[in-house]
Amino acid sequence: MIQAATPQVNREEAELTAIRAQGPGGQNVNKVSCAVHLRFDIAASSLPLHIKERLLALRDQRITQEGVVVLKAQQSRSLEQNKEDAFRRLQELVDGVAVLPAVRRPTRPTRGSQTRRLDSKSRSGQTKALRGKVSE
Repeated sequence: MIQAATPQVNREEAELTAIRAQGPGGQNVNKVSCAVHLRFDIAASSLPLHIKERLLALRDQRITQEGVVVLKAQQSRSLEQNKEDAFRRLQELVDGVAVLPAVRRPTRPTRGSQTRRLDSKSRSGQTKALRGKVSE
């Protein structure tokens, strides 16, 4: 894996919407909008072109067909913590795309390994030949 310099996501390019969280929580869930919907348009962002292309090529359910990353953060009861969690997850997505896979260069087997392989094959062939019926 080749680690390139990871670009930082510009927080002004993301659209945050406070929504009501799901799940248990009593009356607090019904009264307070503490969950966060983060929408990040990949094409309109200031990310480098190769990062944008790799993000759009991802087969991720969080990326819409229009090229918008949609994240929902509702782990915490605090709106600020949920905002930080959403931005952290967005940055992790960009970081994962910034890592380039190592290029595989095919190698050839050494002469010694080829010789050992052929010796092993002939030995097992002789062993199997001795397993046949005995003729007198």
